[in-house]
This record gives sequence, C-alpha cells and structure tokens, in this order.
Amino acid sequence: MANPTHAALDGLTTAVLRIDRQGQIINANAAAENLLQMAKRSLRGYPLEALFHNRGQVRKMQADVWQHACSFSRQIIDLKRQGQPPLQVHATLSLPEEQGDALMLEMREVEQQLRVDRESRMLDQTQANRELIRNLAHEIKNPLGGIRGAAQLLEGEFQDASLREYTQVIIKESDRLQTLVDRLLAPHRKPHVASLISIHEVCERVRSLILAEHPKGLSIVRDYDTSIPEFYADFEQLIQVLLNIVRNATEALSGQIVNHDAKIIICTRVVRQLTLHRKRHRLALDLRVVDNGPGIPPDIRERIFFPLVSGREGGSGLGLTLAQTFVQQHGGTIDCDSQPGRTAFRVLLPMPMQPSEAQ
Repeated sequence: MANPTHAALDGLTTAVLRIDRQGQIINANAAAENLLQMAKRSLRGYPLEALFHNRGQVRKMQADVWQHACSFSRQIIDLKRQGQPPLQVHATLSLPEEQGDALMLEMREVEQQLRVDRESRMLDQTQANRELIRNLAHEIKNPLGGIRGAAQLLEGEFQDASLREYTQVIIKESDRLQTLVDRLLAPHRKPHVASLISIHEVCERVRSLILAEHPKGLSIVRDYDTSIPEFYADFEQLIQVLLNIVRNATEALSGQIVNHDAKIIICTRVVRQLTLHRKRHRLALDLRVVDNGPGIPPDIRERIFFPLVSGREGGSGLGLTLAQTFVQQHGGTIDCDSQPGRTAFRVLLPMPMQPSEAQ
C-alpha cells in the first residue's frame, strides 16, 4: 500500500488500521470505527490482538510481516464485538515500503465479500443461461413445428385407427415440448411494468392462492413489517416470484401436509443502505420464505436456479429460474439456505420511491 494520508484512509470503504512495532494501533479510518464500534481516540494505543479472539494467530501474522519486510499476510480471523457474536473478517496485513515503522491492516467482512462474489457469479451465470436458453429454444421451435405438421399429414393418410395412435403420440409430445419452449422464453418476452405497489398485497394474494390449493394440513404464518412503504415494482412479476417460491415450498412439504404439520413463514423487513449488484440503495426489501420441510437435496442445492433442475419427479425445473429472472429484472438478488427441517429463500429488492428509479 502507498503512504496514505488520514483523509485518504477515511475515504476507503474497507476498515484500515495502522499498527506500530509494539502491536498497538496508531490510527484508524472511519470504516474501522464503524466495524469495530470504537472511536479513533479509544483505538489509539489499543493492542491489536485484543480486538480478536484468536490472539496467537494475530501475533504470528505481525511477526511474519515484520520478519519478511514488505510481504503480505492474509487470514480469516474472528473479530470481537461487545454483546454480539464474533464476526469473521478477511484480514490483510502488510508493511508499506514508504512506512517502515508501521504495519497496515485491512479488514473486510467475510459475509459481505462472499455475498458480492456470489452476486457477481450468479449474474454472469444467469446471463449465460439466458442466452443459451433463448438460442436453444429458437433452434427447437422451427423443427418442432415441422414434426407436428408432418405427423398431422401422415395421420390423414392412415385408414387404420390403431396407426393413428402413433401419430397422436408425436403430436401430443410435440405440443408438450412447444409448451416447455414457450415457458422458457416467457420471461424474456414480457415487458417490465413498474407501478406503485404494496408488498403485503402481493404476500396476501399469494397466501390466499396457496391456502385455496391446500385448505388443510398447511399453515402459512405472516411475519410482516407493516411500516414498509409502497414502492415502484412490477406487481404481476412479484406475485409470480413469491408464488413460485411458496409453491416450491408446498411441493417439498407434501408429506407433512398429509400429517398436518407443514408450516411456511412469509417474512418482510426493510434493509437500509444496501449494495446490490455494486449499486447502493437507500432502502431495500428483505422478503423471506421459510418452510419446515426436509430441505433441498445436497446434489442439486447449488443448481436450484438453473433451468430444468428439479428436486421432485415430474417437476419442470422452471419455477425458481423464472423467479430469479424477475428478481434480477428488478435489480435484486435471490438466494437460498437449506438444511433438514428449515429451508429459507431470501429475496432482496431495491425499493424505488420514484418511477424514474425503477428498473
């Protein structure tokens, strides 16, 4: 790192500390104050290792960098927080060439870094999948129409009704594939129409639909933050997003619905000053769907948003793909955490208050 001034350090979004040879803090930037929840004046002279649970690891990092001047040491270490659980951070310790008397420690929350990396990977992956699906669907559509037309013409030539059964199989399978192709292309055809909506109207609409399908054996619990304001979004798309996620949960809960112990929780909250797809938003919606089902099979857990990937026999594997597409069209993200007894889908969406701010 170069020889940054105090002002330059305060301009950084990552937490930075300067450390002397005795392992005491010389200076901290504003991001470090926020992360450590301590003022600069309290941090000056404070032993670095006292900030962390793994003191020996921190001491060794410092010794290694002092011994091998200008080298870097990168570790994941547990940061102490008063009254809160430890926070894992990526810590990079270095000895800038221009500052032989002080080490520089840069810290970044592990969860924050993982989320940024995951968002970037998912966006790239989704765009690649979208192009692949679009091209593949168009390649399938043309010959499929020809196959169906040829089967109809052939059927007209047969006098024997038993032979027509074979052409009917061709026609019906062609129609089934045509429907599948249309569903693959649907999210790319429908325009995004933003209007002022209430997220709880979306939740109640979906809740009513699902309970009409499963009047017995399923409990859908509301956990709403009723102070959430209206914002601009595509009402129909958000209904489809939530409906697909909740319906996916009910399919996983089929056995428990029979036993009358199936439960789904729909939770809404607001997140402030959230970064999504490298863009900062003053307000964002945190929408969660949690079920008490058996969990997603481990072999497909990392691929559940891929097209045609389904955890149940006969499933199309398009519901979550469609939900992800609509969420990304809103500039948001969707992810899932699953284990036996608890599966939670989380949707984060910007909450634009003006039509011009909507995606």
